[in-house]
Amino acid sequence: MQKRKLGKSGLEVSALGLGCMGLSYGYGPATEKEQAIKLIRSAFERGVTFFDTAEAYGPYKNEELVGEALAPFRDQVVIATKFGFSFDEKGVINGTNSKPEHVREVAEAALKRLKTDVIDLLYQHRVDPEVPIEETAGAVKELIAEGKVRHFGMSEAGAQTIRRAHAVQPVAALQSEYSLWWREPEAEILPTLEELGIGFVPFSPLGKGFLTGAIDANTQFDSKDFRNVVPRFNEENRKANQSLVDVLRQFAERRNVTRAQIALAWLLAQKPWIVPIPGTTKLHRLEENLGAASVELSKDDLAEIENAVSGIEVQGARYPAHLQKMVGR
Repeated sequence: MQKRKLGKSGLEVSALGLGCMGLSYGYGPATEKEQAIKLIRSAFERGVTFFDTAEAYGPYKNEELVGEALAPFRDQVVIATKFGFSFDEKGVINGTNSKPEHVREVAEAALKRLKTDVIDLLYQHRVDPEVPIEETAGAVKELIAEGKVRHFGMSEAGAQTIRRAHAVQPVAALQSEYSLWWREPEAEILPTLEELGIGFVPFSPLGKGFLTGAIDANTQFDSKDFRNVVPRFNEENRKANQSLVDVLRQFAERRNVTRAQIALAWLLAQKPWIVPIPGTTKLHRLEENLGAASVELSKDDLAEIENAVSGIEVQGARYPAHLQKMVGR
């Protein structure tokens, strides 16, 4: 597995990371613990050194899982986790919270759950409109000075907020959604990151599974699967968006690879400081995803893909309204 550096931070990770959220949260019932640990360790054995989690996944359960799974080789991996929400007594997110004292509380608790003495990359999960970003960045700066955190990251933040935060504490990486079916970051975010020397970590690089071809208009999601509330995943939009998957299929068949591998290889080809973090609960999907790191797309390939998808307008919002208002702030 090739390595990449996230911007100018010096933080080096495998070209593809592993998004661990789905093992505990978001896509239906949690994966059985021993199976989940086996999958995470299998990723490490196959060259993955970058693992993504958050206190919100569970909540807390995913951090505990990742901490236990990676404990035997903790010094050989980079663990990213996140702060930025508050929860009610049932563990349901009830708002953002990036107050400096809360940032510290979350970091201290995450260190214990992750069974480590330092967090490699600590993201603000969503921008808190009630707390000046300078105060939040300052809180992380203090944690870095104390040796409890190595690098500061942000997630789904807007360009101006990134600039303000970066002026207080250099931002190593931005994590936001980016894929062939969500390309909004190309307009303002990618140029900002390039200018400032910040790495980019796309989540949902396979369109929450849609770009793999495993989902169609007839797919039934588990009752706990959050795609049930995502407009882009209603039956009508799934049917309308099938044309994008068809383009990927045609291209993948010619190269004797899979749609997922083309979608991930396309992301890797955009910038040398982009590190996608596809998630999965299945070993064969993990191996398929990691195979994308060996798929090289030429300029002609990229131009052909661009030409094929440029006329396709993806249907449906990527978030319901109450979640959409939390991004790009």
